[in-house]
Amino acid sequence: QVQLVESGGGLVQVGGSLRLSCATAGRTRTTPAMGWFRQAPGKEREFVAAISWNGGSTTYADSVKGQFTISRDNAKNTVYLQMNSLRPEDTAVYYCYAAPKLAAVVAGTSGSWGQGTQVTVSS
Repeated sequence: QVQLVESGGGLVQVGGSLRLSCATAGRTRTTPAMGWFRQAPGKEREFVAAISWNGGSTTYADSVKGQFTISRDNAKNTVYLQMNSLRPEDTAVYYCYAAPKLAAVVAGTSGSWGQGTQVTVSS
């Protein structure tokens, strides 16, 4: 079982940027695919972005394409989410997620969750 610890959330003004980090710990047989989800108040958790185990493939929710970028540094066991041009509707708790395959990350199945980090965009 992999442990995930997010950081980098906070309060930012509209149009600002933040970079979230997710550090992984624990032993796994293979390097997992990783992703980010978010949950706004009163809404269901939704997929944001995912990246394959070697960073060769990425996928994004339509709502963040061109605005967010997911990347990873396997030497540091860390995945990042660069968020630019932030809007009030990006306000949410952001969760890191790890699963064996990219498709499982996108579906939010068969994986492990981090504890979440709050992102608040003020207007």
